[in-house]
Amino acid sequence: MELDYLPDFEDYFPSMIARMGAEGFIGELCNGFRLLMDVNKGLITFESLKINCYLLGLDVRDDELVGMLMEGDLDGDGALSQMEFCILMFRLSPCLMDSPKMCSTQVGADPMLI
Repeated sequence: MELDYLPDFEDYFPSMIARMGAEGFIGELCNGFRLLMDVNKGLITFESLKINCYLLGLDVRDDELVGMLMEGDLDGDGALSQMEFCILMFRLSPCLMDSPKMCSTQVGADPMLI
């Protein structure tokens, strides 16, 4: 069954890069990783993602959480390292992945980051 609508999605990454610079943006990605990670393991695990989604007031099903982890898990350990998380965030940015040159010139993003 196909949906007749697509949720609105605005990619804020290019404007964040333009405002914060490459280092500031990567720092914010790292802050996001630390927010979601299991502090004992230093990884985003299913359990840490589930707990933090709940604490953030997000109603996310278990199968959706597993899908999120699988999407970014490059080494197959079932969790996300900081590098895997950052790579996933870049891959999920339509503006950075689909047309980086157009986006970077529109918002003045650092071309070295893209």
